[in-house]
Amino acid sequence: MREAFGASFGVEHGYLNTAAIGVPPDFVAESLHAAITRWSEGRISAAEFDEPVARAKERFAELVGVPRERVTTGSSVSQLVGTVAAGVAAGTSVLVVEREFTSVTFPFAVQRDRGVRVTEVPPDRLLDAVPEHDVVAVSLVQSADGRVFRPEELRAVAERHGVRVLLDVSQAAGWMPLELEWADWVVGCGYKWLMTPRGAAWLATRPEVLELQRAHGANWYAGQDPWSNLYGLPLRLAEGAGAFDASPDWFAQLGAAAALDWLRTVDLPAVREHCMELAGTLCAELEVPPPDSPIVALDATHASAELRAAGVRCTARDGRLRLAFHLYNTEDDVRLVSEVLRRSSSAPLR
Repeated sequence: MREAFGASFGVEHGYLNTAAIGVPPDFVAESLHAAITRWSEGRISAAEFDEPVARAKERFAELVGVPRERVTTGSSVSQLVGTVAAGVAAGTSVLVVEREFTSVTFPFAVQRDRGVRVTEVPPDRLLDAVPEHDVVAVSLVQSADGRVFRPEELRAVAERHGVRVLLDVSQAAGWMPLELEWADWVVGCGYKWLMTPRGAAWLATRPEVLELQRAHGANWYAGQDPWSNLYGLPLRLAEGAGAFDASPDWFAQLGAAAALDWLRTVDLPAVREHCMELAGTLCAELEVPPPDSPIVALDATHASAELRAAGVRCTARDGRLRLAFHLYNTEDDVRLVSEVLRRSSSAPLR
């Protein structure tokens, strides 16, 4: 059991896999257990989930710094990016970085039959290449190695050249304070740093570009009045971002509302400082360059078995070992990893 920022976590010693799956506070898991028990007893109704869905939308909006009315609820990043990609004009040129997570790139790439072109550039060339394209789509924090793109720099060059911007905050929201009202699209999943169950994701869209999206997943929950939209035509979608809502995963949204209710009360600058200090300490002990984010990528996949045996939970991504520090991690986790890696190899790690 661990205590962090006023909440209790049942996370095990050595858990450094938040970049893949975040661990919820105990009370979030307990709220899900209670709901599942009521479900198993036939004491649950669909309409009772409407309020948590709406609350999770509002909390996501607060965490990324956008108005609540701009937010669409969905189940995954790729599904939400797909609504954007399906609506961009034929012939649109989309800029991405090499080795970007495919939930950002694939939805645009499958639009090639409409002439949509996706161009990859090395991360160091992203800002220089922006003026040559119509849309730039990028994860604010890269999944594979934790590299961070500075939003203010991207904003400046994009606005100067009239380029639309889609930001994926899946590896940023939850530890990084964000104010992204300026971005055309902000998308993120909840099950990593936001510590929600898998199946909850959100997309914030600026009003000026909302008409570009295509509601290919149009459904009853995206209607003007969902509970009056269950049968028959004509099409009657909600106004604004709600027209793109997916029929929600009830339990994921219930957990998301509980987790985000709590996270909005936490001092995010303090969370960032805590996470960066732990990641930085590990890098210093291993004598590798300091990290951009709480995600540390090391050339140490040879040590995977030893780390698992020592109780370390992490992931291999893109040929390297990926460790991620969140608010529930401590210096004990740093020492555990450092000791194992020092024993396993004297070769450079990064």
